[in-house]
Amino acid sequence: MEYLPISRQIGLLAAIGAAVLLAWSCEERIPKRADLFYTPEDAAVEVARGVEILYSDSAVLKVRVKAPVLHNYLDSENPRQEFPEGIHIDFFTPHLRINSVLTARFAVRQPEKGLIAARDSVVLVTVDREVLETEELIWDENRSILRTDKFVKITRPGEVIYGFGLEATQDFSFWKILVPKGIIKATPLEEALQQ
Repeated sequence: MEYLPISRQIGLLAAIGAAVLLAWSCEERIPKRADLFYTPEDAAVEVARGVEILYSDSAVLKVRVKAPVLHNYLDSENPRQEFPEGIHIDFFTPHLRINSVLTARFAVRQPEKGLIAARDSVVLVTVDREVLETEELIWDENRSILRTDKFVKITRPGEVIYGFGLEATQDFSFWKILVPKGIIKATPLEEALQQ
């Protein structure tokens, strides 16, 4: 058996002692419980990227929802899905053609109520070149209707209609402004630009 010289033994013991002391001092500063890092609210959120949600009826596609990010809050008192980076909704005809497109910078879906509230720069564009602009639009998934109590502006070929509040079918085949404020006829130049 080979022995180390005494000077090397002392050096080795000093190094081991320093390592133990360092590990012991670090252990004091490291929290031992995960709840010091995460709250129950943090653990109740699922995050998904590149989301696509399809709604169908009798195997026929009705609606497609796309979003770059989805936060799914599993809170039992207020379950919801938030789309913090915007939302894009395609509404389809029975022949699987896109009838209208809804976009917004933010949206919240309440699955238990079947509602999506789109907010911030909400725009709905139809194949008939009608454009709805508002700051909030609520889509009732179960009743297939759109509604808002905010200011709305609808641009159609030849005119612009504005007012407060709106009720419409999700395909925008029927709509009414609850408190109309005015109609502006488009000039020939504006009509040309819309085409």
